[in-house]
Amino acid sequence: VCVLPSSSEGFGVAEKIVLLTFISAVILMAILGNLLVMVAVCRDRQLRKIKTNYFIVSLAFADLLVSVLVMPFGAIELVQDNWIYGEMFCLVRTSLDVLLTTASILHLCCISLDRYYAICCQPLVYRNKMTPLRIAVMLGGCWVIPTFISFLPIMQGWNSIGIIDLIQQRQFNKASNSTYCIFMVNKPYAITCSVVAFYIPFLLMVLAYYRIYVTAREHARQIQVLQRAGAPTDGRQHPPDQHSTHRMKTETKAAKTLCIIMGCFCLCWAPFFVTNIVDPFINYTVPGKLWTAFLWLGYINSGLNPFLYAFLNKSFRRAFLIILCCGDERYRRPSILGQTVPCSTTTINGSTHVLR
Repeated sequence: VCVLPSSSEGFGVAEKIVLLTFISAVILMAILGNLLVMVAVCRDRQLRKIKTNYFIVSLAFADLLVSVLVMPFGAIELVQDNWIYGEMFCLVRTSLDVLLTTASILHLCCISLDRYYAICCQPLVYRNKMTPLRIAVMLGGCWVIPTFISFLPIMQGWNSIGIIDLIQQRQFNKASNSTYCIFMVNKPYAITCSVVAFYIPFLLMVLAYYRIYVTAREHARQIQVLQRAGAPTDGRQHPPDQHSTHRMKTETKAAKTLCIIMGCFCLCWAPFFVTNIVDPFINYTVPGKLWTAFLWLGYINSGLNPFLYAFLNKSFRRAFLIILCCGDERYRRPSILGQTVPCSTTTINGSTHVLR
């Protein structure tokens, strides 16, 4: 995230209890969910063979760091209404906040691009596009690019040029003798940070998922037309091609699930980044409690990602059940796959492995 102002109004005792309960649930959900994703891929050989899962594991690691290194300190300051860790650690913690949340968003963008190539291109094109080297470069970019809008400018103080007096004024509350970890940004930094961290990834995700949605619907329509055109003249019903039926069901589900994914992403991050752009242009008059609400709404996305990108995957769910049920044999893959074998190639190089 790019702005982290503290709420100068403070919270009452009842509000703090509700906040602490809610925040603890969010942090616990994010830690357990992302750990489960990482352990599942490490233990399951089949999951490690799927290229998309490299992005999902790296995403889970970024979200895990958000829930361990960023959320707890924000929760402590929120409940205590005071920052007790010093100015330098405030800068480090804020830099980590910007770095990790931006990395999380960039991973979501890479997943959308990977799915675009998988669903909208032929399997051979997908294999040529998503080579191990390209995957490594994309993953590296997800971690390197955020450093240019986090540690580098924040430690150099570029974000505070022109508004230092306002920051110093809000860092201290003489009435309550409290100190806050204030991170305010000037207009150039607010625009640059928001564009890199949200608006560009958001645009790429919208374009990719729109093309996926259109392609999935078109494939389903074509399959239905071919099935009707191939109906026998003697009136007897023949079973439809299993591969075509499976692909139709999968891509129809993909089209529906993409609406959920984009909806959750927009709901979590759009309020924060819209406010992030607007606030410097209205003389930083957005209330502190509203900032807090939008900030934690974005943090919730780190807890939702395991559910959206892994729990909707049948293979991941099976791996989770094996882990949680201590290796119960009922949830292990059968050794004989029967009639589903012909679909395995499409499943790995297409969209099926993501949304089955």
